[in-house]
Amino acid sequence: MRLSHGSTFWGILNHTIMVFYVKNMVCDRCKMVVRQLFSLANFQVQQVQLGEVEVAEPVTSTQIKAVAARLQEYGFELLEDKRVRTVEKIKTTVLELIRTSSLDLKVNFSNYLAEKLHRDYNGLSTLFSSLEGMTIEQYTIRQKIERAKELLAYDELSLSQIADELHYSSVAHLSNQFKKITGMTPSQFKQLAHKNRQPLDVLGDK
Repeated sequence: MRLSHGSTFWGILNHTIMVFYVKNMVCDRCKMVVRQLFSLANFQVQQVQLGEVEVAEPVTSTQIKAVAARLQEYGFELLEDKRVRTVEKIKTTVLELIRTSSLDLKVNFSNYLAEKLHRDYNGLSTLFSSLEGMTIEQYTIRQKIERAKELLAYDELSLSQIADELHYSSVAHLSNQFKKITGMTPSQFKQLAHKNRQPLDVLGDK
């Protein structure tokens, strides 16, 4: 772990702001936790996005060591390898597309990703596959199914509404992908989720 002035854990945005790259940030709650951890390590946090934390300078190696240790305790990790940072950026971009309903998943995703990361899509695809053991498309499908599982467990939307929210062409398309990934139909998963859910007053008896 390099913590010298030349460390690649961060990038310089300008003379007063630095950006750190953090692995395993996948939701808004993650952003809240990471912000708190940086603040506890005495960073002046300016902005937190999925996978990135902007802080005000100056920053010391002692602060970096402290926040790295705190992050690891919560399952996060400061990223040093540029290739790993790029893959993590691909992941967070996919998650943002899936979880932000204002963005249409029917857009030309390869072009969107290339513009977002300022890289050729073929190069991004090759890098992702070499480090993750799956294609970007396969990762995207898995994350869409994870989101579908969450929405089914919430039991607030119909399967048709979930298919629309995740921009599937039909309920049948979603159901087929869901069963291929999970081994069960959405209805079977929903029944299982309800069966495993216990009333709050029962949980305290264990």
